[in-house]
Amino acid sequence: MNTPSFRLVSPSPEVEIYLPDGRVLEGPRGASVGAFLETIADELPAPLMGAVVNSELRELTYPIEMEARVSPVTLADSDGMRIYRRSLVFLLEVAFESLFPGGHLVVDHSVVSGGYFCRGMPALTAEDLARLEARMREIVTQDLPITRGEMPLDEAIAYFEAHRHADKVRLLRHRQKNYLTIYRLGDFMDYHHGYMVPSTGYLKWFALTAADEGFILRFPKRENPTQLPQPLKYSKLLTTFRQYGEWLRRLGIGSVGTLNETVEAGRIREVVLVSEALHEQHITEIATQIAQQRDRVRVVLIAGPSSSGKTTFSKRLAVQLLTQGLSPFPLELDNYFVDREKTPRDENGNYDFEHIDALDRERLTNDVQRLLRGEEVQLPHYNFRTGRSEPGKVLQLSPDQIIIMEGIHGLNPALLPGIPRERTFRIYVSALTQLNLDCHNRVSTTDTRLIRRIVRDARDRGYTATDTIARWEAVRRGEKRWIFPFQEHADALFNSALVYELAALKPFATPLLLQVPYHSRAHIEAKRLLSLLEWFVPVDTSLVPDDSLLREFVGGSILRDFLVCCANLERRR
Repeated sequence: MNTPSFRLVSPSPEVEIYLPDGRVLEGPRGASVGAFLETIADELPAPLMGAVVNSELRELTYPIEMEARVSPVTLADSDGMRIYRRSLVFLLEVAFESLFPGGHLVVDHSVVSGGYFCRGMPALTAEDLARLEARMREIVTQDLPITRGEMPLDEAIAYFEAHRHADKVRLLRHRQKNYLTIYRLGDFMDYHHGYMVPSTGYLKWFALTAADEGFILRFPKRENPTQLPQPLKYSKLLTTFRQYGEWLRRLGIGSVGTLNETVEAGRIREVVLVSEALHEQHITEIATQIAQQRDRVRVVLIAGPSSSGKTTFSKRLAVQLLTQGLSPFPLELDNYFVDREKTPRDENGNYDFEHIDALDRERLTNDVQRLLRGEEVQLPHYNFRTGRSEPGKVLQLSPDQIIIMEGIHGLNPALLPGIPRERTFRIYVSALTQLNLDCHNRVSTTDTRLIRRIVRDARDRGYTATDTIARWEAVRRGEKRWIFPFQEHADALFNSALVYELAALKPFATPLLLQVPYHSRAHIEAKRLLSLLEWFVPVDTSLVPDDSLLREFVGGSILRDFLVCCANLERRR
């Protein structure tokens, strides 16, 4: 048997990268991963934005110094779209600064049709907006480099103080690391929470559209990454965002830096109490709207995306309805699933429990009609173990009772086709986060909900953060199909976001995210969320009231069985 021989050799000037399909690309050692992937750019489903190199997300400028496994990241991927949107905001900043020196730009919140609602101060005219978009396109045509570097933290703070960015200064004063990653475009500098494209030539798909009190920076969606979706009017959603902005002004908290100062100054208890009082005030207002229509409204439908706090909202609404003389009865939509073999399947052949046809809508409509007529009805009970519908409890509503149904299809007109629209009151619930890191770095509503879900899944279901992150993409697909298109059908919108919640969730979420295995695909998402949470000074969860919506995720809610108690009381009447 021959023994292999080993010897030291000089590194080869060439290096190989291994693609997901098994092919190998060879190129100069030290060349950027973007240069390697340009070889196959025409084969990709969407424009190239970044790469995963040995399980780590990297910018296209990342040098390949040794053999590596590489996966392209495009505009059709969530990470690629985040890189694009972040870089587009940077481009907007540069163009705005060049045209309106001394002005102030705020990137406020997302809009469902694909974009960010922004405000310029002073307010921009139609002519100003046209000039701003033209300047952005000029910079894109020039294909100027966007470079990345590190700056000592004290120098960064001094730079932003000189440029009158008080929100950035407040945030950086609580930073634990002694440096800051800075991006440059020409003479302009800023930091951004995440990676960028290498140059402005990548940023071809955008538009600026005037909106009430500001404008929308429009960009593509992943489903059609090189086409701008048609702008849609979401007046109710924008009104809800403005309401939350007013709440933040009442609290005196304009950014995460201000929140951190409040925590360290020992004033967070006041913020918690006022935040919760504002929630309660809004729930009371919604209950009053329903009570004022008691002669015709008998069904309350509550819908919203995952981890929006629908369950706790339903219970707190029920409390307020009781004070208005209405007795709420929870009708569980989960008991109206069709038998397992009748459940629709998705494109991969798996059962699609979020499809509206997964519900027996005919029986649901018939049962609701009979209940509203005061008849005695035997409700179904769905056995999730067997996948079969079984006989459930027998129920007869009293005249003062009102049905509450919570589920993802609550706003869909197809859910109860036989119930007149005027007999229903529809509520949309979501965590519409508006507290941002600073005027240019947003905190995503989706990230807030994902962090909530990671904490709740670990406590209630025994899932790891890896499990929850792995399921999140499928959850998001269902939301885009079955929830978001119907938001404007709501009679009332409730913003479940709490200004202090990420600071309170941080002690729960951080250890869960740190346990995500390094080589798993979920590691990239976990690392990104950990980086976001680093900006928050933690809040002691004992300060969270025991009826808070946040208790649905961190545990300890006194409302856990409230609607069940209401139903049991009714059966004894």
